[in-house]
Amino acid sequence: MTVLVTGATGFLGSHILEWLAVMGTRAIGVGRDAECCRALERAGHAVIRHDLSRPFDTTTDPRLGKVDKIIHCAALSSPFGRLQDFVAANVTATQNLVGFAKRQGVDRFVHISSPSVCFAFRDQLGLTEDAALPEPVNHYARTKRQAETIVLGAPEIHPVVLRPRGIYGAGDRALLPRLIKAAASRPLPVFRGGRAAIDLTYVDDVVDAVIAALAAPMEAEGQIFNVSGGEMLPVRRIADEACGRAGLKPRWRPMPLVPAMLAAGLMEALAIRLPGRPEPPVTRYGLGLFAYAQSLDLSKTKRVLGWVPKIAFEQGLDRTFAGSGPA
Repeated sequence: MTVLVTGATGFLGSHILEWLAVMGTRAIGVGRDAECCRALERAGHAVIRHDLSRPFDTTTDPRLGKVDKIIHCAALSSPFGRLQDFVAANVTATQNLVGFAKRQGVDRFVHISSPSVCFAFRDQLGLTEDAALPEPVNHYARTKRQAETIVLGAPEIHPVVLRPRGIYGAGDRALLPRLIKAAASRPLPVFRGGRAAIDLTYVDDVVDAVIAALAAPMEAEGQIFNVSGGEMLPVRRIADEACGRAGLKPRWRPMPLVPAMLAAGLMEALAIRLPGRPEPPVTRYGLGLFAYAQSLDLSKTKRVLGWVPKIAFEQGLDRTFAGSGPA
């Protein structure tokens, strides 16, 4: 069996590649970052450097050969940016990969989506996979939703879609590092009396869910599954404990939500017109994470995939900050 892992130079994809190697499964990674590709190759992994927004087939690299299963982690994940960049990375790339999967006759296509497709500026507790989708909060959510539709519209590739929430762990370059960087530069906001809460997921739990999806029964095909650590954690606790392990004491400041949202919207509108389109220091989506309570219902994932989270938040933080801490 050969498994193709896209986004192999990213946080989740690299962990999946390592896990498959430990299991003795032949895997080929696909990634865009040249330095990360070389690092993975030095570690003994087979890696193809390729931008999936360009055509992809067996002529791309002679090592491809026959692929039996695909784990699609590659994506542009950001709360801000140009629509065309998100379309290229999340929509066109998925279309190209699904076309490749059809030609290969794969027997399982695991697509890594995101609960961002469900995000709304309101409390959402126990959100199920079949909940009505709101208007996309940003280009990332919009294009990830389109990618889900593309994958689920190809039943011949035996698709399973996972929506893991807030992935963190050693090597994370996004979630906790962003939070710590923000806390180091300015007070963090307290909205709505500090009611904000969310369920995060330690990276090893996500990898475990991916492995479960690879081996899941036919009942799982064409289905979407929530993945999280199963703990609804106050955002203030997440920030305080993560920053504490980084040797930082965050400052908190009560703020009115509506004026903050308006200001963030203006910053986004200005940033998209600036040369290089730099991400503004604050986005509406980012503020929303500090304002609302969000949690996922895992009952379907437990029932169909037989998967449950194993790593509690405290344990996950200990593992994340062991050694040098998050990147």
